Amino acid sequence: MEFLDHFGAVFTWSSMLILCAGTIGGLLLGATPGLSPTMAVALLIPFTFHMDPAQGLMLLGAAYTSTVAGGAVSAILLNIPGAPANIATALDGNVMARKGAGARALQICFISSAIGGVLGILVLIFLTPVLASWALKFGPSHLFWVAILGVTIIGTLDSKSVVKGLLAGCIGLWIAMIGSDSIQGVERFIFTEELEGGVHIIAALIGLFAIPQVIEMLEGGRKDPRRTVFEVRRANVWRSALETVSKVRALVIGGTVGTVIGLIPGAGGQIAGLVAYDQSRRFSRNSAKYGTGESEGVVAAESANNAMVGPSLVPLLTLSVPGSPTAAVLLGGLLIHGIFPGPDLFQKHAAVAFSFINSMLIGQILMLVFGLAIAGLAAKVIEVKPPILASAILVLAVFGSYSVQNSMADVAIMLVLGIGMYFLARYGFSPAPLVLGIILGPIAEHNYVQGRIIGEAQDGIAPYFLTGWLNILLIALVLLSLVYSIVSEIRVKRQERAASAEAAS
Repeated sequence: MEFLDHFGAVFTWSSMLILCAGTIGGLLLGATPGLSPTMAVALLIPFTFHMDPAQGLMLLGAAYTSTVAGGAVSAILLNIPGAPANIATALDGNVMARKGAGARALQICFISSAIGGVLGILVLIFLTPVLASWALKFGPSHLFWVAILGVTIIGTLDSKSVVKGLLAGCIGLWIAMIGSDSIQGVERFIFTEELEGGVHIIAALIGLFAIPQVIEMLEGGRKDPRRTVFEVRRANVWRSALETVSKVRALVIGGTVGTVIGLIPGAGGQIAGLVAYDQSRRFSRNSAKYGTGESEGVVAAESANNAMVGPSLVPLLTLSVPGSPTAAVLLGGLLIHGIFPGPDLFQKHAAVAFSFINSMLIGQILMLVFGLAIAGLAAKVIEVKPPILASAILVLAVFGSYSVQNSMADVAIMLVLGIGMYFLARYGFSPAPLVLGIILGPIAEHNYVQGRIIGEAQDGIAPYFLTGWLNILLIALVLLSLVYSIVSEIRVKRQERAASAEAAS
Protein backbone atom coordinates (compact mmCIF):
# COMPACT_ATOMS: atom_id res chain seq x y z
CA MET A 1 0.00 0.00 0.00
CA GLU A 2 3.01 2.26 -0.37
CA PHE A 3 1.39 4.04 -3.31
CA LEU A 4 -1.05 5.73 -0.88
CA ASP A 5 1.85 7.59 0.75
CA HIS A 6 2.56 9.42 -2.52
CA PHE A 7 -0.96 10.54 -3.44
CA GLY A 8 -0.31 13.96 -1.90
CA ALA A 9 2.18 14.85 -4.64
CA VAL A 10 -0.59 14.47 -7.24
CA PHE A 11 -3.00 16.88 -5.56
CA THR A 12 -0.79 19.96 -5.50
CA TRP A 13 -1.96 22.90 -7.63
CA SER A 14 0.92 22.57 -10.09
CA SER A 15 0.43 18.82 -10.51
CA MET A 16 -3.32 19.12 -11.05
CA LEU A 17 -2.75 21.91 -13.59
CA ILE A 18 -0.32 19.69 -15.48
CA LEU A 19 -2.72 16.75 -15.35
CA CYS A 20 -5.59 18.88 -16.70
CA ALA A 21 -3.39 20.26 -19.49
CA GLY A 22 -2.16 16.77 -20.42
CA THR A 23 -5.68 15.34 -20.40
CA ILE A 24 -7.23 18.09 -22.53
CA GLY A 25 -4.26 18.08 -24.90
CA GLY A 26 -4.44 14.29 -25.19
CA LEU A 27 -8.15 14.38 -26.02
CA LEU A 28 -7.58 16.96 -28.75
CA LEU A 29 -4.55 15.18 -30.20
CA GLY A 30 -6.29 11.82 -30.04
CA ALA A 31 -9.32 13.15 -31.92
CA THR A 32 -7.06 14.28 -34.78
CA PRO A 33 -6.66 11.45 -37.33
CA GLY A 34 -3.03 10.45 -37.68
CA LEU A 35 -1.86 11.65 -34.28
CA SER A 36 -1.53 8.37 -32.41
CA PRO A 37 -0.86 8.08 -28.65
CA THR A 38 2.78 7.36 -29.44
CA MET A 39 3.14 10.55 -31.47
CA ALA A 40 1.22 12.61 -28.90
CA VAL A 41 3.52 11.52 -26.07
CA ALA A 42 6.59 12.08 -28.25
CA LEU A 43 5.44 15.62 -29.09
CA LEU A 44 5.08 16.44 -25.39
CA ILE A 45 8.46 15.12 -24.23
CA PRO A 46 10.31 18.43 -24.99
CA PHE A 47 7.89 20.23 -22.63
CA THR A 48 9.12 18.05 -19.74
CA PHE A 49 12.82 18.98 -20.00
CA HIS A 50 12.62 21.71 -17.37
CA MET A 51 10.00 20.06 -15.20
CA ASP A 52 10.39 18.06 -12.04
CA PRO A 53 10.76 14.36 -13.10
CA ALA A 54 7.51 13.34 -11.39
CA GLN A 55 5.51 16.16 -12.95
CA GLY A 56 7.05 15.60 -16.36
CA LEU A 57 5.94 11.97 -16.25
CA MET A 58 2.50 13.08 -15.05
CA LEU A 59 2.10 15.14 -18.22
CA LEU A 60 3.14 12.21 -20.43
CA GLY A 61 0.97 9.71 -18.54
CA ALA A 62 -2.13 11.92 -18.71
CA ALA A 63 -1.60 12.48 -22.44
CA TYR A 64 -1.17 8.73 -23.00
CA THR A 65 -4.42 7.73 -21.30
CA SER A 66 -6.55 10.51 -22.77
CA THR A 67 -5.20 10.16 -26.32
CA VAL A 68 -6.31 6.53 -26.45
CA ALA A 69 -9.85 7.62 -25.50
CA GLY A 70 -9.73 10.76 -27.67
CA GLY A 71 -9.18 8.68 -30.78
CA ALA A 72 -12.73 7.42 -30.40
CA VAL A 73 -14.14 10.90 -31.08
CA SER A 74 -13.24 10.87 -34.78
CA ALA A 75 -13.98 7.13 -34.95
CA ILE A 76 -17.55 7.67 -33.76
CA LEU A 77 -18.36 10.95 -35.49
CA LEU A 78 -16.43 10.64 -38.77
CA ASN A 79 -15.79 6.88 -39.02
CA ILE A 80 -12.07 7.67 -39.04
CA PRO A 81 -10.31 5.98 -36.10
CA GLY A 82 -7.96 8.44 -34.42
CA ALA A 83 -5.52 5.55 -33.92
CA PRO A 84 -5.45 1.81 -34.71
CA ALA A 85 -6.71 1.13 -31.17
CA ASN A 86 -10.05 2.76 -32.06
CA ILE A 87 -10.85 0.69 -35.16
CA ALA A 88 -13.36 -1.53 -33.35
CA THR A 89 -15.04 1.51 -31.77
CA ALA A 90 -15.98 2.83 -35.21
CA LEU A 91 -17.86 -0.34 -36.17
CA ASP A 92 -20.88 0.43 -33.97
CA GLY A 93 -20.08 3.94 -32.71
CA ASN A 94 -20.32 5.56 -36.13
CA VAL A 95 -23.64 3.85 -36.84
CA MET A 96 -24.96 5.25 -33.55
CA ALA A 97 -23.81 8.72 -34.59
CA ARG A 98 -25.55 8.45 -37.96
CA LYS A 99 -28.75 7.51 -36.15
CA GLY A 100 -28.53 10.68 -34.07
CA ALA A 101 -27.00 9.10 -30.97
CA GLY A 102 -23.55 10.63 -31.39
CA ALA A 103 -23.52 12.27 -27.96
CA ARG A 104 -24.73 9.08 -26.26
CA ALA A 105 -22.08 7.04 -28.09
CA LEU A 106 -19.37 9.44 -26.90
CA GLN A 107 -20.66 9.35 -23.34
CA ILE A 108 -20.65 5.54 -23.34
CA CYS A 109 -17.19 5.61 -24.89
CA PHE A 110 -15.66 7.82 -22.19
CA ILE A 111 -17.41 6.02 -19.32
CA SER A 112 -16.30 2.57 -20.49
CA SER A 113 -12.81 3.94 -21.20
CA ALA A 114 -12.57 5.22 -17.65
CA ILE A 115 -13.75 1.91 -16.18
CA GLY A 116 -11.27 -0.08 -18.27
CA GLY A 117 -8.50 2.43 -17.61
CA VAL A 118 -8.97 2.36 -13.84
CA LEU A 119 -8.92 -1.45 -13.92
CA GLY A 120 -5.67 -1.41 -15.90
CA ILE A 121 -3.99 1.05 -13.51
CA LEU A 122 -5.08 -1.01 -10.48
CA VAL A 123 -3.49 -4.05 -12.11
CA LEU A 124 -0.33 -1.98 -12.58
CA ILE A 125 -0.35 -0.95 -8.89
CA PHE A 126 -1.10 -4.26 -7.20
CA LEU A 127 0.13 -7.00 -9.54
CA THR A 128 3.28 -5.53 -11.10
CA PRO A 129 5.85 -7.90 -9.49
CA VAL A 130 3.82 -11.03 -10.30
CA LEU A 131 2.88 -10.10 -13.85
CA ALA A 132 6.34 -8.83 -14.84
CA SER A 133 7.82 -12.33 -14.75
CA TRP A 134 4.76 -13.72 -16.57
CA ALA A 135 5.12 -11.17 -19.38
CA LEU A 136 8.68 -12.36 -20.00
CA LYS A 137 7.41 -15.82 -20.90
CA PHE A 138 6.12 -14.50 -24.23
CA GLY A 139 8.70 -15.22 -26.91
CA PRO A 140 8.51 -15.07 -30.72
CA SER A 141 6.50 -18.31 -30.99
CA HIS A 142 3.82 -17.07 -28.59
CA LEU A 143 3.56 -13.67 -30.27
CA PHE A 144 3.24 -15.44 -33.62
CA TRP A 145 0.24 -17.43 -32.34
CA VAL A 146 -1.27 -14.27 -30.83
CA ALA A 147 -1.09 -12.69 -34.30
CA ILE A 148 -2.64 -15.79 -35.87
CA LEU A 149 -5.43 -15.63 -33.28
CA GLY A 150 -6.09 -12.11 -34.51
CA VAL A 151 -6.12 -13.37 -38.11
CA THR A 152 -8.87 -15.87 -37.26
CA ILE A 153 -11.30 -13.07 -36.39
CA ILE A 154 -10.75 -11.29 -39.72
CA GLY A 155 -13.45 -13.23 -41.52
CA THR A 156 -16.28 -12.18 -39.21
CA LEU A 157 -15.12 -8.62 -38.51
CA ASP A 158 -17.64 -6.07 -39.82
CA SER A 159 -18.41 -8.07 -42.93
CA LYS A 160 -21.62 -9.63 -44.24
CA SER A 161 -19.59 -12.47 -45.75
CA VAL A 162 -16.82 -14.49 -44.11
CA VAL A 163 -15.25 -15.08 -47.54
CA LYS A 164 -15.13 -11.35 -48.32
CA GLY A 165 -13.78 -10.66 -44.85
CA LEU A 166 -10.97 -13.19 -45.34
CA LEU A 167 -10.19 -11.83 -48.81
CA ALA A 168 -9.97 -8.30 -47.40
CA GLY A 169 -7.71 -9.58 -44.62
CA CYS A 170 -5.46 -11.30 -47.18
CA ILE A 171 -5.18 -8.05 -49.13
CA GLY A 172 -4.15 -6.38 -45.87
CA LEU A 173 -1.54 -9.08 -45.19
CA TRP A 174 -0.13 -8.55 -48.69
CA ILE A 175 0.03 -4.77 -48.22
CA ALA A 176 1.89 -5.36 -44.95
CA MET A 177 4.61 -7.24 -46.86
CA ILE A 178 5.41 -4.27 -49.11
CA GLY A 179 8.83 -2.83 -48.29
CA SER A 180 11.82 -4.48 -46.66
CA ASP A 181 11.84 -7.51 -44.37
CA SER A 182 12.53 -6.16 -40.86
CA ILE A 183 15.01 -8.95 -40.05
CA GLN A 184 16.69 -10.00 -43.31
CA GLY A 185 16.32 -6.72 -45.23
CA VAL A 186 14.87 -8.40 -48.33
CA GLU A 187 12.84 -6.04 -50.55
CA ARG A 188 9.32 -7.15 -51.57
CA PHE A 189 6.74 -5.65 -53.97
CA ILE A 190 8.49 -2.29 -54.31
CA PHE A 191 7.03 -1.10 -57.62
CA THR A 192 8.02 2.53 -57.07
CA GLU A 193 10.42 4.43 -54.83
CA GLU A 194 7.50 5.71 -52.73
CA LEU A 195 7.02 2.15 -51.46
CA GLU A 196 10.62 1.62 -50.33
CA GLY A 197 9.69 2.36 -46.73
CA GLY A 198 6.60 0.16 -46.86
CA VAL A 199 3.03 1.21 -46.05
CA HIS A 200 2.71 2.97 -42.71
CA ILE A 201 -0.29 1.80 -40.71
CA ILE A 202 -1.51 5.34 -39.93
CA ALA A 203 -1.50 6.37 -43.62
CA ALA A 204 -3.34 3.15 -44.50
CA LEU A 205 -5.83 3.60 -41.66
CA ILE A 206 -6.72 7.15 -42.69
CA GLY A 207 -6.96 6.32 -46.38
CA LEU A 208 -9.09 3.20 -45.99
CA PHE A 209 -11.60 4.81 -43.65
CA ALA A 210 -11.62 8.49 -44.66
CA ILE A 211 -11.28 8.69 -48.44
CA PRO A 212 -14.27 6.45 -49.34
CA GLN A 213 -16.47 8.67 -47.16
CA VAL A 214 -15.10 11.85 -48.77
CA ILE A 215 -15.85 10.49 -52.26
CA GLU A 216 -19.38 9.46 -51.25
CA MET A 217 -20.08 12.87 -49.74
CA LEU A 218 -18.76 14.77 -52.73
CA GLU A 219 -20.73 12.72 -55.23
CA GLY A 220 -23.89 13.21 -53.21
CA GLY A 221 -24.44 9.52 -52.72
CA ARG A 222 -24.45 9.53 -48.95
CA LYS A 223 -27.90 9.72 -47.41
CA ASP A 224 -27.68 9.57 -43.65
CA PRO A 225 -30.87 9.21 -41.61
CA ARG A 226 -29.64 12.00 -39.35
CA ARG A 227 -31.87 13.15 -36.57
CA THR A 228 -31.34 15.83 -33.96
CA VAL A 229 -28.28 15.07 -31.86
CA PHE A 230 -29.09 14.26 -28.24
CA GLU A 231 -28.49 17.14 -25.88
CA VAL A 232 -26.10 16.46 -23.05
CA ARG A 233 -28.13 16.92 -19.90
CA ARG A 234 -27.53 15.41 -16.50
CA ALA A 235 -30.30 12.86 -17.03
CA ASN A 236 -28.78 11.78 -20.33
CA VAL A 237 -25.32 11.38 -18.83
CA TRP A 238 -26.70 9.25 -16.02
CA ARG A 239 -28.71 7.21 -18.52
CA SER A 240 -25.54 6.57 -20.51
CA ALA A 241 -23.70 5.64 -17.31
CA LEU A 242 -26.41 3.16 -16.32
CA GLU A 243 -26.43 1.69 -19.84
CA THR A 244 -22.66 1.27 -19.75
CA VAL A 245 -22.59 -0.33 -16.30
CA SER A 246 -25.39 -2.69 -17.33
CA LYS A 247 -23.14 -4.15 -20.05
CA VAL A 248 -21.31 -6.26 -17.46
CA ARG A 249 -20.30 -8.98 -19.92
CA ALA A 250 -18.74 -6.49 -22.34
CA LEU A 251 -16.90 -4.68 -19.53
CA VAL A 252 -15.51 -7.93 -18.11
CA ILE A 253 -14.41 -9.18 -21.53
CA GLY A 254 -12.93 -5.80 -22.48
CA GLY A 255 -11.10 -5.38 -19.18
CA THR A 256 -9.74 -8.92 -19.22
CA VAL A 257 -8.62 -8.90 -22.85
CA GLY A 258 -7.09 -5.43 -22.50
CA THR A 259 -5.17 -6.43 -19.36
CA VAL A 260 -3.81 -9.66 -20.83
CA ILE A 261 -2.81 -8.18 -24.20
CA GLY A 262 -1.36 -5.08 -22.53
CA LEU A 263 1.03 -7.33 -20.63
CA ILE A 264 2.31 -8.95 -23.82
CA PRO A 265 5.23 -6.85 -25.13
CA GLY A 266 4.54 -5.73 -28.69
CA ALA A 267 0.88 -6.74 -28.94
CA GLY A 268 -0.61 -3.24 -28.77
CA GLY A 269 -3.98 -1.64 -28.10
CA GLN A 270 -5.26 -2.17 -31.65
CA ILE A 271 -5.31 -5.93 -31.11
CA ALA A 272 -6.91 -5.54 -27.66
CA GLY A 273 -9.85 -3.52 -28.98
CA LEU A 274 -10.53 -5.82 -31.93
CA VAL A 275 -10.19 -9.07 -29.97
CA ALA A 276 -12.42 -7.73 -27.17
CA TYR A 277 -15.03 -6.62 -29.71
CA ASP A 278 -14.98 -10.02 -31.39
CA GLN A 279 -15.18 -11.99 -28.14
CA SER A 280 -17.93 -9.75 -26.78
CA ARG A 281 -19.97 -10.34 -29.92
CA ARG A 282 -19.48 -14.10 -29.69
CA PHE A 283 -20.75 -14.28 -26.10
CA SER A 284 -23.51 -11.70 -26.51
CA ARG A 285 -27.20 -12.46 -26.78
CA ASN A 286 -27.41 -9.55 -29.24
CA SER A 287 -24.58 -10.69 -31.53
CA ALA A 288 -26.73 -10.11 -34.63
CA LYS A 289 -27.04 -6.43 -33.71
CA TYR A 290 -23.28 -5.83 -33.68
CA GLY A 291 -22.37 -3.49 -36.52
CA THR A 292 -25.82 -1.89 -36.52
CA GLY A 293 -25.26 0.56 -33.67
CA GLU A 294 -25.01 -1.80 -30.68
CA SER A 295 -23.60 0.12 -27.71
CA GLU A 296 -22.21 -3.11 -26.24
CA GLY A 297 -19.62 -3.16 -29.04
CA VAL A 298 -18.44 0.35 -28.09
CA VAL A 299 -18.21 -0.66 -24.42
CA ALA A 300 -16.11 -3.76 -25.16
CA ALA A 301 -13.71 -1.99 -27.54
CA GLU A 302 -13.13 1.12 -25.45
CA SER A 303 -12.80 -0.66 -22.11
CA ALA A 304 -10.21 -2.97 -23.69
CA ASN A 305 -7.99 -0.38 -25.37
CA ASN A 306 -7.83 1.66 -22.14
CA ALA A 307 -7.43 -1.37 -19.87
CA MET A 308 -4.22 -2.20 -21.76
CA VAL A 309 -2.58 1.16 -20.87
CA GLY A 310 -1.63 0.25 -17.29
CA PRO A 311 -0.46 -3.33 -17.93
CA SER A 312 1.62 -2.20 -20.92
CA LEU A 313 3.77 -0.30 -18.41
CA VAL A 314 4.40 -3.35 -16.19
CA PRO A 315 7.33 -4.77 -18.21
CA LEU A 316 8.61 -1.20 -18.77
CA LEU A 317 8.80 -0.16 -15.12
CA THR A 318 10.06 -3.47 -13.75
CA LEU A 319 12.16 -4.95 -16.57
CA SER A 320 12.95 -1.98 -18.88
CA VAL A 321 11.04 -3.82 -21.63
CA PRO A 322 8.42 -1.54 -23.28
CA GLY A 323 5.09 -3.31 -23.73
CA SER A 324 3.92 -1.01 -26.54
CA PRO A 325 5.32 1.69 -28.86
CA THR A 326 3.99 4.39 -26.54
CA ALA A 327 5.65 2.71 -23.57
CA ALA A 328 8.93 2.85 -25.53
CA VAL A 329 8.53 6.63 -25.87
CA LEU A 330 7.78 6.86 -22.14
CA LEU A 331 11.02 4.96 -21.54
CA GLY A 332 12.80 7.81 -23.33
CA GLY A 333 11.04 10.27 -21.04
CA LEU A 334 12.29 8.36 -17.99
CA LEU A 335 15.85 8.18 -19.26
CA ILE A 336 15.92 11.91 -20.05
CA HIS A 337 15.33 12.58 -16.35
CA GLY A 338 18.03 10.13 -15.28
CA ILE A 339 15.59 7.45 -14.14
CA PHE A 340 16.43 3.91 -15.24
CA PRO A 341 13.53 1.44 -14.99
CA GLY A 342 14.24 -1.94 -13.49
CA PRO A 343 13.68 -4.13 -10.44
CA ASP A 344 15.04 -1.46 -8.08
CA LEU A 345 12.99 1.44 -9.53
CA PHE A 346 10.50 1.36 -6.66
CA GLN A 347 13.34 1.47 -4.13
CA LYS A 348 15.58 4.16 -5.64
CA HIS A 349 12.87 6.40 -7.15
CA ALA A 350 9.74 5.39 -5.22
CA ALA A 351 8.37 8.96 -5.05
CA VAL A 352 8.63 9.47 -8.82
CA ALA A 353 7.33 6.02 -9.75
CA PHE A 354 4.31 6.04 -7.45
CA SER A 355 3.46 9.67 -8.22
CA PHE A 356 3.47 8.79 -11.92
CA ILE A 357 1.21 5.74 -11.41
CA ASN A 358 -1.15 7.63 -9.10
CA SER A 359 -1.41 10.50 -11.58
CA MET A 360 -2.51 8.05 -14.30
CA LEU A 361 -5.28 6.89 -11.97
CA ILE A 362 -6.44 10.48 -11.41
CA GLY A 363 -5.95 11.12 -15.14
CA GLN A 364 -8.62 8.52 -15.95
CA ILE A 365 -11.13 10.44 -13.83
CA LEU A 366 -10.17 13.76 -15.44
CA MET A 367 -10.46 12.15 -18.88
CA LEU A 368 -13.99 11.07 -17.99
CA VAL A 369 -14.96 14.56 -16.75
CA PHE A 370 -13.55 16.46 -19.72
CA GLY A 371 -14.76 13.81 -22.19
CA LEU A 372 -18.34 14.03 -20.96
CA ALA A 373 -18.12 17.83 -21.04
CA ILE A 374 -17.26 17.89 -24.75
CA ALA A 375 -19.47 14.98 -25.84
CA GLY A 376 -22.51 17.10 -26.72
CA LEU A 377 -20.49 19.77 -28.50
CA ALA A 378 -18.39 17.25 -30.42
CA ALA A 379 -21.49 15.38 -31.59
CA LYS A 380 -22.64 18.49 -33.46
CA VAL A 381 -20.01 17.62 -36.06
CA ILE A 382 -22.43 15.28 -37.86
CA GLU A 383 -24.84 18.19 -38.40
CA VAL A 384 -22.35 19.92 -40.70
CA LYS A 385 -23.35 19.87 -44.39
CA PRO A 386 -21.72 16.97 -46.28
CA PRO A 387 -19.63 19.08 -48.75
CA ILE A 388 -18.12 21.13 -45.90
CA LEU A 389 -17.57 18.03 -43.78
CA ALA A 390 -15.94 16.23 -46.72
CA SER A 391 -13.51 19.13 -47.22
CA ALA A 392 -12.61 19.16 -43.53
CA ILE A 393 -12.08 15.37 -43.48
CA LEU A 394 -9.86 15.56 -46.59
CA VAL A 395 -7.70 18.28 -45.00
CA LEU A 396 -7.35 16.23 -41.81
CA ALA A 397 -6.55 13.10 -43.83
CA VAL A 398 -3.74 14.83 -45.76
CA PHE A 399 -2.40 16.49 -42.59
CA GLY A 400 -2.54 13.26 -40.59
CA SER A 401 -0.84 11.17 -43.29
CA TYR A 402 1.91 13.71 -43.91
CA SER A 403 2.65 14.30 -40.21
CA VAL A 404 3.52 10.64 -39.55
CA GLN A 405 6.89 10.77 -41.35
CA ASN A 406 6.81 14.21 -43.00
CA SER A 407 6.53 12.45 -46.34
CA MET A 408 4.33 13.15 -49.35
CA ALA A 409 4.76 9.46 -50.25
CA ASP A 410 2.51 8.62 -47.29
CA VAL A 411 -0.11 11.05 -48.61
CA ALA A 412 0.02 9.39 -52.05
CA ILE A 413 -0.26 5.92 -50.50
CA MET A 414 -3.18 7.10 -48.37
CA LEU A 415 -5.06 8.41 -51.43
CA VAL A 416 -4.40 5.30 -53.55
CA LEU A 417 -5.54 2.93 -50.78
CA GLY A 418 -8.59 5.09 -50.11
CA ILE A 419 -9.70 5.14 -53.75
CA GLY A 420 -9.16 1.38 -53.97
CA MET A 421 -11.23 0.86 -50.81
CA TYR A 422 -14.04 2.97 -52.28
CA PHE A 423 -14.43 0.52 -55.16
CA LEU A 424 -14.03 -2.54 -52.91
CA ALA A 425 -16.78 -1.21 -50.60
CA ARG A 426 -19.20 -1.22 -53.55
CA TYR A 427 -18.81 -5.00 -53.67
CA GLY A 428 -19.42 -5.53 -49.96
CA PHE A 429 -15.85 -5.41 -48.65
CA SER A 430 -15.13 -3.68 -45.34
CA PRO A 431 -12.00 -1.69 -44.40
CA ALA A 432 -11.78 -3.17 -40.87
CA PRO A 433 -10.54 -6.67 -41.87
CA LEU A 434 -8.13 -5.10 -44.35
CA VAL A 435 -6.61 -2.83 -41.70
CA LEU A 436 -6.38 -5.73 -39.26
CA GLY A 437 -4.40 -7.65 -41.87
CA ILE A 438 -1.99 -4.73 -42.24
CA ILE A 439 -1.55 -4.58 -38.45
CA LEU A 440 -1.08 -8.31 -37.90
CA GLY A 441 1.10 -9.00 -40.94
CA PRO A 442 4.35 -7.52 -39.58
CA ILE A 443 3.76 -9.03 -36.11
CA ALA A 444 3.21 -12.53 -37.50
CA GLU A 445 6.05 -12.35 -40.04
CA HIS A 446 8.63 -10.81 -37.71
CA ASN A 447 8.00 -13.31 -34.93
CA TYR A 448 7.83 -16.29 -37.31
CA VAL A 449 11.20 -15.44 -38.89
CA GLN A 450 12.73 -14.78 -35.47
CA GLY A 451 11.21 -17.99 -34.08
CA ARG A 452 12.45 -20.00 -37.06
CA ILE A 453 16.00 -18.79 -36.46
CA ILE A 454 15.77 -19.71 -32.78
CA GLY A 455 14.13 -23.07 -33.55
CA GLU A 456 16.83 -24.04 -36.08
CA ALA A 457 19.47 -23.32 -33.43
CA GLN A 458 17.69 -25.55 -30.90
CA ASP A 459 15.57 -28.68 -31.39
CA GLY A 460 13.88 -27.66 -34.64
CA ILE A 461 11.19 -25.30 -35.89
CA ALA A 462 8.18 -27.57 -35.16
CA PRO A 463 9.03 -28.22 -31.49
CA TYR A 464 9.69 -24.52 -30.93
CA PHE A 465 6.31 -23.45 -32.28
CA LEU A 466 4.18 -26.45 -31.23
CA THR A 467 5.37 -27.44 -27.75
CA GLY A 468 5.10 -25.77 -24.36
CA TRP A 469 1.89 -25.11 -22.40
CA LEU A 470 1.61 -21.50 -23.58
CA ASN A 471 1.95 -22.45 -27.27
CA ILE A 472 -0.61 -25.25 -26.85
CA LEU A 473 -3.06 -22.90 -25.11
CA LEU A 474 -2.77 -20.30 -27.87
CA ILE A 475 -3.12 -22.94 -30.61
CA ALA A 476 -6.27 -24.23 -28.88
CA LEU A 477 -7.69 -20.70 -28.85
CA VAL A 478 -6.90 -20.33 -32.56
CA LEU A 479 -8.72 -23.60 -33.38
CA LEU A 480 -11.71 -22.64 -31.22
CA SER A 481 -11.89 -19.27 -32.96
CA LEU A 482 -11.83 -20.94 -36.38
CA VAL A 483 -14.55 -23.44 -35.42
CA TYR A 484 -16.73 -20.65 -34.04
CA SER A 485 -16.33 -18.58 -37.23
CA ILE A 486 -17.39 -21.55 -39.38
CA VAL A 487 -20.34 -22.45 -37.14
CA SER A 488 -21.55 -18.84 -36.94
CA GLU A 489 -21.37 -18.51 -40.75
CA ILE A 490 -23.45 -21.69 -41.18
CA ARG A 491 -25.97 -20.42 -38.61
CA VAL A 492 -26.30 -17.04 -40.38
CA LYS A 493 -26.83 -18.73 -43.77
CA ARG A 494 -29.53 -20.95 -42.29
CA GLN A 495 -31.30 -17.96 -40.75
CA GLU A 496 -31.16 -16.11 -44.07
CA ARG A 497 -32.60 -19.11 -45.94
CA ALA A 498 -35.35 -19.49 -43.33
CA ALA A 499 -36.20 -15.78 -43.57
CA SER A 500 -36.29 -15.99 -47.39
CA ALA A 501 -38.54 -19.06 -47.29
CA GLU A 502 -40.88 -17.36 -44.80
CA ALA A 503 -41.06 -14.21 -46.95
CA ALA A 504 -41.79 -16.28 -50.07
CA SER A 505 -44.64 -18.09 -48.35
